[in-house]
Amino acid sequence: MNHPLQALTRPEFGQLFPIIISEPDRDWPAIYEAERAGIEAILGAENIVRIAHIGSTAVPGLRAKPTIDILLEVPESIADSMIVERLERLDYICLPRPELPAPHMVFVKGYTLNGFEGQAYHLHVRYPGDWDELYFRDYLIQHPETLRAYETLKQELLQTYPNDRDAYTDGKEAFIKEVTAKARRGT
Repeated sequence: MNHPLQALTRPEFGQLFPIIISEPDRDWPAIYEAERAGIEAILGAENIVRIAHIGSTAVPGLRAKPTIDILLEVPESIADSMIVERLERLDYICLPRPELPAPHMVFVKGYTLNGFEGQAYHLHVRYPGDWDELYFRDYLIQHPETLRAYETLKQELLQTYPNDRDAYTDGKEAFIKEVTAKARRGT
């Protein structure tokens, strides 16, 4: 099913959904767990290889966009159309990202033509892999000084790019790659 949000340009999307950074919320893990349970129920355990809370809301004590990021790994045998159809039942909207090869599908929830409504979610659907997001999350949890540096960078980028989600994300890329490389090396 086509959704009007799918027709928005990246700049229009950024204007409608500005970047917001919130104080840490101790309820974020519980919000993730409830959503995880719903995703597992609608997709079926046989269609899930792994599901994980990623992103800044998965790191205790980190100021973050109040969006719950979820990594969902699915078997290569699953049909993309089945994933889309079932997740739409949970009010997820599939955002086309042609620059990301299949099965990297991005879904959002809590996004409306009036802006954010309720809890926002980003669901990243991929085949099983050794994903950087998990290394980065765990490194921040284990290294408070790196967590604070990341938090500072995000605040600076927010001031510069409050409505440009791509520039905000691109501005974090070098930091994330450096930290992830350290995490992979175990340093």
